[in-house]
Amino acid sequence: MAVRISVIIPCYNQGHYLKDALASLQSCKKELFETIIVNDGSTDDETLKYFNELKNHGYEIINRQNGGLSAARNTGIEHASGEFVIMLDADNKIRPEFLISGIEAMDSDPGIAVVYGDGAFFGDRQGIRKQGPFNLQKQLLVNYIDACAMIRKSVFKIAGDFDEQMREGWEDWEMWLRIAFRGFKFYYIEKVLFDYRVRADSMAKSVYNNKARTNRIENYIYSKYSDKMGIGYVTDFLVERFRANPVNFIFKLIIRTYFPSYYNKLLSSNKIRNGL
Repeated sequence: MAVRISVIIPCYNQGHYLKDALASLQSCKKELFETIIVNDGSTDDETLKYFNELKNHGYEIINRQNGGLSAARNTGIEHASGEFVIMLDADNKIRPEFLISGIEAMDSDPGIAVVYGDGAFFGDRQGIRKQGPFNLQKQLLVNYIDACAMIRKSVFKIAGDFDEQMREGWEDWEMWLRIAFRGFKFYYIEKVLFDYRVRADSMAKSVYNNKARTNRIENYIYSKYSDKMGIGYVTDFLVERFRANPVNFIFKLIIRTYFPSYYNKLLSSNKIRNGL
């Protein structure tokens, strides 16, 4: 019986975290998935030693020169035999419910391309990462869907592979936009489906804490989809609304942020206009 899911785990010098990722898969139904580990040119002795141990235990390790997350994920997709793929970062963990609920959602509608859910933080932070139902307007403004998602493999033949020019981060944002622009559906499961490790030296942190890097990534995506992402229009609209009546603008922003029930009361009585 063929597996339904290929779990793709890119790994670059993160063998110490990879153990946790693989341990989380031990709780999943083994007949549902295969595990594909992509060694993205690791140089760390501990990681390389662990790869050898994994090979001896029957794991598939695909070695390649370092090319970044996009290239590593594309390599994994090329070798995937599953109908669906899940992108699991080496420092995160997956929950069994993800595989079961993901397959149920995909089977319910062939138009669904991406299934995703909430994540639980662990490590340097605790809490839940609530992702929420798919909204293209929101996705145009910010990447709020984590890379840990289930994707119908056939979608890549239409939408294309991960953009290998994006080596600084947020390559998943570009992929979600590209899939959405192609008209495919996203399906949100309101459950914790994976565990997201928060650490000070993570790639995500390095992107958010480096304004130059953030600007380069955003400008690249805005230019790539200049016909669809009029981010400047959003900024200009808000500036004009603020300039017209700054006191009212700030008042609405404050009550909407800190007093949402009062904001909704004013809105329902038509004493304020919806939005800013």
